[in-house]
Amino acid sequence: MYYYLLILAVAVERLVELAVARRNTRWSLAHGGREFGRDHYPVVVSMHALLLVSCVVEVWAVKPPFIAWLGWPMVAVVALSTAVRWRCVAVLGKRWNPRLIVIPDAPVVRDGPYRWVRHPNYAAVVAEVAALPLIHSAWLTAVVFSIANALVLTVRIRAENAALGYV
Repeated sequence: MYYYLLILAVAVERLVELAVARRNTRWSLAHGGREFGRDHYPVVVSMHALLLVSCVVEVWAVKPPFIAWLGWPMVAVVALSTAVRWRCVAVLGKRWNPRLIVIPDAPVVRDGPYRWVRHPNYAAVVAEVAALPLIHSAWLTAVVFSIANALVLTVRIRAENAALGYV
C-alpha cells in the first residue's frame, strides 16, 4: 500500500515538473530559444510514464516481497536523486526544461552540480529509474526500464551536446 502511495507521489511530482516545464518553455521561446531533439521528447515522456505504470503493475501482479535491506536503501537513492534533480532545476532556473531548448548566446551553466558533472540531472534519472522499482523488488521493471533509459539518454545526451556546441 505504501509503495503505491510513493508511486502516486512521484507521479504528482512529475506533473509539477511538467507545469514548470510548460512555463519555462514559454519563457525560453519568448527569449529566442530554439528547440532541438523534438522527435525524442515524446519517447522520454512516455518512458517515464510507463515506468510508473510498470512499477504498479509488476508489484500488483507478481506480489514480490518488500526486502528491507534492498528497499530502504533504494528509498534513499530515490530521495537523493529527486533532490539532485530539483537542485538542477533550481540552478538552471527558467532555462530548465525536459525539452531541449537552447537560448542563443546564453552561457552554459557551470554552477551547482554542473560544476562537477556535465549532465547531473541525467545521472540522477539513471539512479532513480533503477531504484524506484527496486524499492519493492520489481526486478523486471528495474532491468527493462534501465535499459530503455540508457538507450533514450544516449540519443538525448548526443542531441544536447550537439545543441550546446560540445560536439
